[in-house]
Amino acid sequence: METKTVISALSALAQESRLAVFRLLVQAGPEGLPAMQIAEQLEIPPSSLSFHLKELTHANMVIQTKAGRSLIYSVNFETMNGLLGFLTENCCGGNVCSPKSKTKCSSTKETYS
Repeated sequence: METKTVISALSALAQESRLAVFRLLVQAGPEGLPAMQIAEQLEIPPSSLSFHLKELTHANMVIQTKAGRSLIYSVNFETMNGLLGFLTENCCGGNVCSPKSKTKCSSTKETYS
């Protein structure tokens, strides 16, 4: 994935309403949701939602399809997976990535990894 595409996708997601829309659409799966249902579930005015969906579509994070008179929006899973792959590429120098857990022993106040 090209850096320019990654920046566009991250910029589109870096806003509270757009992130909420994207997460709702991820939950909906490939079938997606009609715009009206997104607006109702997230309590976003249709005019604002239209702006946010345009931004997500422009960044190729969301796909718009027509079903009769309705517009259905779904996540572009190819772009989403590409973004996740880009962000985690070369993670931990090729080693298994798992966070070290730090716990404190209550009796000695020492930290163990």
